Amino acid sequence: MTRCATIDYSRVPAAIDVPRRYNAATEFIDRHRTTLGGKTALIDDRGAYSYAELAERVDRAGNALLGLGVPAESRVMICLADTVDFPASFWGAIKAGLVAVPVNTLLTSADYGFMLRDSRARVLVVSEALYERFAPLLSEAPALEHVIVAGGSREGHLALDTLLAGAPGKLEAADTTADDVAFWLYTSGSTGTPKGAMHLHSDLIHTAAHYGVQVLGITAEDVVFSVAKMFFAYGLGNSLTFPLHVGATAIVTAGRPTPEVVMRILREHRPTIFYAVPTLYAAILADPDNVPAPGSRLRLCTSAGEALPRDVGERWQQRFGAEIIDGLGSTEMLHIFLSNRPGEVRYGTTGKAVPGYELRLVDERDNPAAPGEIGELLVRGRSAAVAYWNQRDKSLATFLGPWTRTGDKYTIDADGYYVYSGRTDDMLKVSGNWVSPFEVESALIAHDKVLEVGVIGFADADGLTKPKAYVVLREAGEASEATVAELQAFVKDRLAPYKYPRWIEFVDALPKTVTGKVQRFKLRERARSAH
Repeated sequence: MTRCATIDYSRVPAAIDVPRRYNAATEFIDRHRTTLGGKTALIDDRGAYSYAELAERVDRAGNALLGLGVPAESRVMICLADTVDFPASFWGAIKAGLVAVPVNTLLTSADYGFMLRDSRARVLVVSEALYERFAPLLSEAPALEHVIVAGGSREGHLALDTLLAGAPGKLEAADTTADDVAFWLYTSGSTGTPKGAMHLHSDLIHTAAHYGVQVLGITAEDVVFSVAKMFFAYGLGNSLTFPLHVGATAIVTAGRPTPEVVMRILREHRPTIFYAVPTLYAAILADPDNVPAPGSRLRLCTSAGEALPRDVGERWQQRFGAEIIDGLGSTEMLHIFLSNRPGEVRYGTTGKAVPGYELRLVDERDNPAAPGEIGELLVRGRSAAVAYWNQRDKSLATFLGPWTRTGDKYTIDADGYYVYSGRTDDMLKVSGNWVSPFEVESALIAHDKVLEVGVIGFADADGLTKPKAYVVLREAGEASEATVAELQAFVKDRLAPYKYPRWIEFVDALPKTVTGKVQRFKLRERARSAH
């Protein structure tokens, strides 16, 4: 079998010339096997694993899958908590020439049933704690041949630990090409059924080299911690590819990243790079006792998933002494392609294009947006998925030749920084003017009484759309008509008059996705049902 090549890094960052014969596992796993063999690659809730130990575990996982007689290019669905079993299964499948399909661990049985049928996965690798959600589905997935249980066992199924123990510890990488599909990532499905975005072996290195190295400046000396799990595109880069690319150390945890859990990890492991989402940053800041631990090494934080409010970024930097570089990425593009830079952060913006990516704004007819006008963001870069599996019409609507439609609305300020306006479907037309829900939310969250806020459009008595805000207060007892008037006046002082929320409703919590994004469609449903 022909050995897959690796990349000549003397050409990075000017260009990344991915060889034709290429297996991503060779790049991220095998390259460090001897040079960094004794260095810690990963720390999970059970312990630490060196680069050599991780490489052996990956090879055992790949050999175990091949030992089941699974044909090349078969899909392997991975529903695993963040432990060493995730990278072993993910890279093992890829190295063996199979297609890894990591999926969200927080979904319903109905979601998993759809994904099993849609992907036609022949193998399912699932955490024992999540098995019950799959149990009633197994007989309804005709392509599924093997179920492998991690972190325990289930009668009638294979145990991952047993398979790994019995598999050889060395595996020659499958003779794949840079253009072979290596893995899928399912979109969140917030606007319909999830779509499987198909990514190539070559996609991962572009995000690691361009964003990981050129923006984050990640090196072998870094210790990183991400609240986004590895099954997300954001977490996959944060914990799995960026640190492995340069020989850094990643900390992962199987539990929910509550503020308490996150602060414990920040104190115990003292990471140098911390990846999170706006909701989590705000929740940590809400407790004045959350402060940097003695000896903190935190040098940089990142934010994605939703635009970072200016106030949250400024308060975090003041308290923790580390910048948050806000960025925009997507499942389709694999990771962040628009970002602020360390030392050049401008809170309230999403920065500029990441090296290796091009951006442009278009109007509703896909013509270039006029200077200063809101436009839809398109991105071009080599980490783009090739298509959605089995979704031709949606693929054609999203992947426009070399360009990918993001569904996000932006403007560009005088200095070339991109300013977020909102999702295309969330934008409001008020008094003939476009209004960004995010802009109103950012104004409200700067008020001392406000913890979280979600803004939607709502029709007044004349059928005209106006902003309505759902607000979570820091102190529930502050909810009153006087507070409504106070918040409305606060926004009027900061934004154009037509942008202030005509209605403010106080709620205990906002509906969110598992990534922390406010689900405005649920707020719209709530508003309609109440009237």
